[in-house]
Amino acid sequence: MENSLPEVLTIEEKHGKHRVFAVANQKGGVGKTTTTINLATGLAAVNRRVLILDLDPQGNASTGLGIDRNDRTISSYDVVTGAATLRQAIRHTRIPGLDIVPATVDLLGAELELIGVDRRSFRVREALEGAGTDYDYILIDCPPALGLLTLNALTAADAILVPLQCEFFALEGLSQLLRTVEMVKRSFNPKLELQGVVLTMFDKRNNLSEQVAQDARGHLGDKVFDTIIPRNVRISEAPSHGKPALIYDHTCSGSRAYMDLAREFLRREETPAVAA
Repeated sequence: MENSLPEVLTIEEKHGKHRVFAVANQKGGVGKTTTTINLATGLAAVNRRVLILDLDPQGNASTGLGIDRNDRTISSYDVVTGAATLRQAIRHTRIPGLDIVPATVDLLGAELELIGVDRRSFRVREALEGAGTDYDYILIDCPPALGLLTLNALTAADAILVPLQCEFFALEGLSQLLRTVEMVKRSFNPKLELQGVVLTMFDKRNNLSEQVAQDARGHLGDKVFDTIIPRNVRISEAPSHGKPALIYDHTCSGSRAYMDLAREFLRREETPAVAA
């Protein structure tokens, strides 16, 4: 993989600690988990220390990084419910610099279990305090719903990263998500910001894909990443092998796009703002 980067500041120089991102979209099948694991892999490839917190009961981020479902004795469920600390749940992956807190289907019951718990919207934020300075970036793979788990992720996050599928009704769902972000900012997390929107599953043969991309840029301007993730069969195949696409086939168009996304992400995050 090509590892060249723009000249950047370190995380400590710009932010002083790790940065937390909720990767979220209430609509399923938009490339949320694929974006999480491949962006994380791209960042790890250029020597950033990355932790994925899998908060989706489907556990696809964990599976996509080769963590067997029978090998998740301590999971994000235990972290959220207070049965284990973050450090106890962290698992190393086969990718140097990339760790994960795996998920299990037990998370399906977490929202009900937390209903009567004090500070139930802050469980993830408080758990992540245990990450210290071990990581540069923490990516939270959210479930495809705007429930208590996603609320926890947004309350814990510095920013939200939104994968947006280039298909019909995509912007309608995005509007609902952005309203939720504003609600969380007012009530739970004033620092929360929209880091960016990643256009996924782009099909250059389909006029609708181009129209969605144009509409997204028209509504959100430079909040939409320049990098576009194409629809690509190798990306779809990779999870069944327990590997990110960047490891499964680093030469395919999807992998190249995710490395471009990692570079653009770092330019946005670590390059100092130019004074007006």
